[in-house]
Amino acid sequence: MSSVIINGKEIGQEIRTGVATRVKKLKEQGITPGLAVILVGDNPASKTYVANKQKSCEQIGMYSELVKLPEEISEQALLEQIRELNERASIHGILVQLPLPKHINEDKVIQTISPEKDVDGFSPISVGKMMLGQDTYLPCTPYGVMKMLEHTGIDVAGKHAVIVGRSHIVGKPMGQLLLQKDATVTYTHSKTPDLPYFTKQADILIAAVGRANFITSEHIKEGAVVIDVGINRNEDNRLCGDVDFEDVLGIASHITPVPGGVGPMTITMLLENTVQAAEKELERQEN
Repeated sequence: MSSVIINGKEIGQEIRTGVATRVKKLKEQGITPGLAVILVGDNPASKTYVANKQKSCEQIGMYSELVKLPEEISEQALLEQIRELNERASIHGILVQLPLPKHINEDKVIQTISPEKDVDGFSPISVGKMMLGQDTYLPCTPYGVMKMLEHTGIDVAGKHAVIVGRSHIVGKPMGQLLLQKDATVTYTHSKTPDLPYFTKQADILIAAVGRANFITSEHIKEGAVVIDVGINRNEDNRLCGDVDFEDVLGIASHITPVPGGVGPMTITMLLENTVQAAEKELERQEN
């Protein structure tokens, strides 16, 4: 079988073109969508992610503001910074780059972000609305995966989707979004015995376990769609996913590469959520 490689960069660019048009329209009505990114400390990976997000904002005409804070900042001072951004009319989305230093409670930080500006979709209010299928900001990575499947013409209705991983950021919300589109969903994780028994049943396999090349051909049934959410480094310090790409190629009907698969989609959906927040603000002003 010849596997179709799903190009997240191309799909993301197509979506960004549409988002850029909406940014232009908002600017004509006096609103420039604004995203504030809070970076605490000097984690090299976090700095790279933040730089990519800022660059992406600028490319489509959005306003981007980096709030760089020292590693030793107190939790209270960080919460005050978020509250100040909650009040700023020019800021429509707030993102706190994770992970945070150990002395800061991530849950408290996320809960302090105004639900109207929670463009990461991590707050309990956003998560609750997502679970109920209500209008809200969806977590960017699962949202991006759904868009990839849609753009590739893969109908998830009636399909068996198996998720490897149960994080709040990817695994859990991923399952809910697939369920809402009428997939049958199975969650698996590090404590699941005989993992291949479950993954081999998958019509759609989502790998979000955070272990380099963990998913191999023994986990995949012929013709499955394989979505690799992982970003890891192998023993040669090269970027790789949770899926052993070369081993699975030719077995999967569709597969995402790393890099160039899910990663670009995550940032694209962050832009989408921020522009949506600005559009909602304009709607509030007009009403």
